[in-house]
Amino acid sequence: MNARAFRRSAVALAAFSASAIVLAGCASGSGDDAGSSDEQITLTVATFNDFGYTKDLLAEYTKEHPNVKVVQNKAATSNDARANYFQKLGKKGLADVEAIEVDWLPEVMKYSDLLAPVPDDLKDRWLDWKTESATDADGNLIGYGTDIGPEAVCYRQDLFEAAGLPTDPADVAAAIDGDWSKYFALGDQYTAATGQAFFDSAGSTYQGMINQVEAAYEDPDSGDIIATDNQDVKDIYDQVLAASATQSAHLGQWSDDWYAGMSNGAFATLLCPGWMLGQITGNAPDTTGWNIANVFPNGGGNWGGSFLTVPANGAHVKEAQELADWLTAPEQQIKAFENAGTFPSQVEALESDTLLSSTNEYFNNAPVGQIFTDRANAVTVSPFKGQYYFQINDAMQKALTRVEDGTQDAKTSWDQWVSEVGAIG
Repeated sequence: MNARAFRRSAVALAAFSASAIVLAGCASGSGDDAGSSDEQITLTVATFNDFGYTKDLLAEYTKEHPNVKVVQNKAATSNDARANYFQKLGKKGLADVEAIEVDWLPEVMKYSDLLAPVPDDLKDRWLDWKTESATDADGNLIGYGTDIGPEAVCYRQDLFEAAGLPTDPADVAAAIDGDWSKYFALGDQYTAATGQAFFDSAGSTYQGMINQVEAAYEDPDSGDIIATDNQDVKDIYDQVLAASATQSAHLGQWSDDWYAGMSNGAFATLLCPGWMLGQITGNAPDTTGWNIANVFPNGGGNWGGSFLTVPANGAHVKEAQELADWLTAPEQQIKAFENAGTFPSQVEALESDTLLSSTNEYFNNAPVGQIFTDRANAVTVSPFKGQYYFQINDAMQKALTRVEDGTQDAKTSWDQWVSEVGAIG
């Protein structure tokens, strides 16, 4: 996606608070066709993390389509899913419906001819920047948009209280509102009072920061790699590692210890796109202290977002398209949000009173629908992610980890990253 496309989407996003439409009986494209066949088939859906596709949700589809059995296969991490996807795309072994992460899109688009296009009559259902980012040079939309990732800050209000910090969401937001130095200053107060970590890792915090840079790693016009000469990248690297020395729990995302940290108080804050809510509730079900501040350092940020794709050589392409259509229809996007906090990208879903009035009991009844609507409206930058983005960013994450685990100092790890980036492309 590009900044121009994102700015055009502001009109659609503004509809969040301008109108509220209760979703009732919304059509979901051609989703009834598979039910007209007597052939008994099994459709597989491959996802990662938590898309909100619960057994109950998938059972709704089976009820409407009694000839179809739906099986969800969930990868342990998005990296695992990505490796499997590119290893098998165009060959055999992929699911009938395959989820992809937005950061893979530059690579996926090189193989768009291996994916069944989304029918033309469905293209208007998503935010325009969501569809533009997944549309190839021939005008084929190759992905059914699922979620977007506007970010807030999740925090443990019980740990804040013990540290003598503000606990009310509005007060926490006021303490953080501003640039990243405000967030890290609050972290200094927390660690000074408790001796405990303020955030989970340098890597996850870096990700929130780098997503606010319009062109971090590659030149949008030429495609040239600019990462190692980009002062913004170096400044963010230095700033996050300086804070990490005292404020980080050094727990890499998706690790067992990171999941455990959500319940055992290993860290007090977590940068929170909507999809992170499901990660917290699923891994810390008995923890009562989590809340959400309607704020994000340095303004707004979007982290992540995904699509469903249909491999063109699958055994049941037409039926798989119908399932992907149904899963990304407005009412299913709302249910996925309620199940896992995945914030909708579908225009009609974004206008839903169900969304705008949504609260989350686990997060101390935080008004999550309004919070993430506000956070979406606060996003002003849609970073350019070219064909080498994933490789460069993955190398950066490893560079940050080397510093956090004590393998290398910051300068040595940076120099290794520079060398690794120089070998890309």
